[in-house]
Amino acid sequence: MTEVGAPREERIRRTLDHLRNDTTDAFEHTTWFEPEEFTDTAVAKRERDLVFGRVPSIVAHGSEIPRAGDFFTLQLPRNNVIVVRQRDGSVKTLVNLCRHRGAMVEKEEKGRCRLFSCPYHRWSYDTDGSLRTITRDNTFGEAERAQMGLVALPTEERHGFIWVIDDAGAEIDVATWLGPEMDAVLASYNLESLVTVRSEGFDEPVNWKIMQDAFLDGYHIQYAHPNTAAKHIHTNVLAFDDFGRHCRFIAPRKSIDRWIEEDPGDRSLAGHVTETHFLLPNSTLLRQPDHFQLLTFRPHPTDPQRSRMEMRLIVPKVEDTEMTEERWTRLWDKNWEILLAVLHAEDFPLLRDSQVSMASANAGRMILGRNEVANQVFRRGVQQLLAQP
Repeated sequence: MTEVGAPREERIRRTLDHLRNDTTDAFEHTTWFEPEEFTDTAVAKRERDLVFGRVPSIVAHGSEIPRAGDFFTLQLPRNNVIVVRQRDGSVKTLVNLCRHRGAMVEKEEKGRCRLFSCPYHRWSYDTDGSLRTITRDNTFGEAERAQMGLVALPTEERHGFIWVIDDAGAEIDVATWLGPEMDAVLASYNLESLVTVRSEGFDEPVNWKIMQDAFLDGYHIQYAHPNTAAKHIHTNVLAFDDFGRHCRFIAPRKSIDRWIEEDPGDRSLAGHVTETHFLLPNSTLLRQPDHFQLLTFRPHPTDPQRSRMEMRLIVPKVEDTEMTEERWTRLWDKNWEILLAVLHAEDFPLLRDSQVSMASANAGRMILGRNEVANQVFRRGVQQLLAQP
């Protein structure tokens, strides 16, 4: 595996130094911000248009639609869409609206089909979005069929993920958006060889940035998760790499503690850390010792105080492990249940209350610390996108 930046084992050992010295990698300054960023409708519209309408974001792992005709439907910040695997193996994202009278073409959450058929007047469309049938066309009159297909959004499959820009007029280039460092990091993981074994979406009364911030934050673990994550992961200790738009950081697990006083020598300590990757604008990819977790956060189409979080467990195929299918299923089911329990019992209640407080008339400005370095990169990236004409 080609490494980007400092070797992983060297970065892990940097976390050991932080544990010995009660330090952490840090951002160059603290940053003030206003509560209106999480409640204001004008800010929310600018984010939908200038962030999600301009840059690629992940909507799924490719293994979720493996065969031609496999599809899922999705509410993006600006468009309701169908994401569908094509006969040539590519993926298209189509606006889920019949070009006749505006009915929703596909209401199922996911499935497989040969065509899409509008329930209103039964106009039908090929899976590539082209208009296939106008019912009773002998009485309908003239229509420019080539111009009446479902509208397509820019879509690209790269590093196992399906990326979309939520604006039909945009052009997509995921490699350029990621930049050479993060593109190389993701390429090194061979994510396209893995599968999504479990996934779920959650509609929450919380601004998408509050949600994203929570899952970049190693500062809260001891306090918000004292009986769960804090038993396994150190708080406020990370080794960080800033790639401009994106970043990654290593956080040590408590199983590494024996090496605080004892020299580990040349042995690998990779099994004692979690490595987090933030992919601007809205994805957190966690690299665990034996699998990945992908968390994505999208704003509501109209309400700045609502968002959707999606969580995915991305793992090696059963045939690529030494496990039986029964053991493989049991392992990932257990992992999934642990994640859900922490999410519902600890993270979501705290974040819902945070959103309520943000709406206070005299909330006052707030501050990000130097130790909240990934959160700093996230805010910096969003602000840069919003500043573009």
